[in-house]
Amino acid sequence: MKVILKEDLKSLGKMGSVVNVSDGYARNFLIPKKIAVEANTKNVKALEHEKRLIKERAGKLNREAQGMSEKLSSVKLTLSAKAGEEERLFGSITTMDIAEALKKEGLEIDRKRIVLDEPIKRLGSYTVAVKISPDITGQLSVQIIAE
Repeated sequence: MKVILKEDLKSLGKMGSVVNVSDGYARNFLIPKKIAVEANTKNVKALEHEKRLIKERAGKLNREAQGMSEKLSSVKLTLSAKAGEEERLFGSITTMDIAEALKKEGLEIDRKRIVLDEPIKRLGSYTVAVKISPDITGQLSVQIIAE
């Protein structure tokens, strides 16, 4: 039986793909759990329409993400922290600190989207990556100065 997947399944394929499975697997598992629908002409046409809508939405979101990336590249954050000898910080600058500073600048960025390999523990200039969408990453300039 041919079915259209409504979710990603490792063993079968990606969402929206038409796959051939056994009748029992489709009737007893996939269709009742709403993981898939039967691939008849009505459902295939509905899938094509949904794919067009999703593509349009994805294009719009992609343009917004590009705009946000350009806006982030123009922002230069300056954070102050207590520092000791050899320009080492007492504590560290984390994604939460950067997110709060961005909020003060008028940019709402979730701290989970800010990518730091490890917390910043020294004074200086850093380039921080911000994952705006799965395929678009913006760069942010952060300057750490002593209080």
